[in-house]
Amino acid sequence: MRPQTGHPLSYRLLLAVDIQAYSSRSTSEQLRAQGDLCAALDAAAARTGLDRSRWDEQVGGDGELATLPEGTDPAPVAGDFVIAFAQALAELNEGRGDRRALRVRLALHHGTLTAGPFGPAGDAPIVVQRLLDSTPLRRLLRDDAARDVAYAVSDSLFEDVVRTGFCALPPRDFDPIRVRAKGAVFRGHVLTGPLRGPGGADARPGPPVPSAVPSMRIPGLPVLA
Repeated sequence: MRPQTGHPLSYRLLLAVDIQAYSSRSTSEQLRAQGDLCAALDAAAARTGLDRSRWDEQVGGDGELATLPEGTDPAPVAGDFVIAFAQALAELNEGRGDRRALRVRLALHHGTLTAGPFGPAGDAPIVVQRLLDSTPLRRLLRDDAARDVAYAVSDSLFEDVVRTGFCALPPRDFDPIRVRAKGAVFRGHVLTGPLRGPGGADARPGPPVPSAVPSMRIPGLPVLA
């Protein structure tokens, strides 16, 4: 007989994002970085027809883990949204010095999870955060000063979504990575090519990105290191 846990599994798309060098900022700089990150995510969602108010979010001072609604098409998120997010960050960073620029790591995965009292439980949240914290992704952002977003997808999402041709980012622009953490191996693909749409076009233009948001979301338990 199947055990009745009261917590059914669901298959969802997860997005994790983390601000580079957050702890080295002053308190006022951290607050500005949080507002800018929220504004950039909101702008990217608006430009690609996504409703962030429907995302289940676990937020920490330097980023968030978001579970997107059931039935979300992963192809636009893996391509158009990420391109729009990079464009929003570029707009925010224009004219800023290196210290004030907002640069982030971003990872995507789709897999099984279940709701828990401290956030989603299951393999999917673990996979996306291992990719987010991986050395190859950190190295890419550190070594490429012109890049505002270092982006990785899980191996399964790459095979199921990026390779289909429905994603705005071409598979040839990704390089495979293998990450060992906590005694387990996680495989993914890091975008080493440019964050531009087909034909080299930038993300669709949209309303200007504010440098801060008028009200901040109430923080939950921090889950991103």
